[in-house]
Amino acid sequence: MIKRLLILLLLIQAAGVLALAAGARHWWQLGWPASVAAGLAVLLLVRLAISANNFLLSWHSGSLTPAAHTLNLRRAASLFLHEFNSSMLTSSWYMLKPIGLRLQPQARGLPVLLIHGYACNSGYWLPMSKLLGASRISHYGIDLEPPAASIDDFVPQVAAAVERLCAQTGSAQVIILGHSMGGLVARAYLRRFGHARIARVVTLGTPHHGTALAHFGPGSNAAQMRRNSEWLGALAASEANLQRTLFSSIYSVHDNIVAPQDSSELPGARNLVFGAIGHVALGRHPEIMRCALAEIEAAGRA
Repeated sequence: MIKRLLILLLLIQAAGVLALAAGARHWWQLGWPASVAAGLAVLLLVRLAISANNFLLSWHSGSLTPAAHTLNLRRAASLFLHEFNSSMLTSSWYMLKPIGLRLQPQARGLPVLLIHGYACNSGYWLPMSKLLGASRISHYGIDLEPPAASIDDFVPQVAAAVERLCAQTGSAQVIILGHSMGGLVARAYLRRFGHARIARVVTLGTPHHGTALAHFGPGSNAAQMRRNSEWLGALAASEANLQRTLFSSIYSVHDNIVAPQDSSELPGARNLVFGAIGHVALGRHPEIMRCALAEIEAAGRA
């Protein structure tokens, strides 16, 4: 469903660019190449404004940034541009190419189940999928449907994917890698089905304690991700300490969607903190991908 919605959105954006180009050609007497360039420039400015607004909202609700991660102007600009580039690539290319099941010949380690975040699909994991493939690790990217459902409604899909991945690989356990909401889906799965099939859960930018920006998102799952939501409270209350030790929480103190950023700090888990990386960029940033792969490989050797 997300892929179809994305194609529709891209077509609407293309129509908008053409309408702006026609207007520029009529009012300013520009040639078609210059008119189309003007239309594209307006589109990019709108997308830039959306990214800038996300950073502003997250700054207003943000947690205290550790001194070690203080940004100078150059690093702040790099953070913004990398996040903007990641958002553009994800929404205009990666999510058009869902991952599905990718079994590796002569696979090593444990297979990995990839769970995407809010308003995404498995295409989000395209860069990570390439890294896993190069490391000969079998993996399965699922598409959570419908997009606006309750997080608990995604749990049976995860359970079916876990069983399929185990059956296809002959492995008794899998590792879960979840981005953003995907980490909460993993926790909801463990609440219902336990950890017998799960060797490790690695989360990237997951709002374990909610995010202020969830108030701006539609859907039951967005409401569940709000700060101090009843759903998050019940989830935390249901978890034993042993379950938390299965987790590695990787996050950035400059996350522009999860605010406050220390909402990704999960007590009892292995918390790995980075800086100067945005929320969408977590899935394709080389440093984060190397860190996630190291956690996956370590769990596979245990």
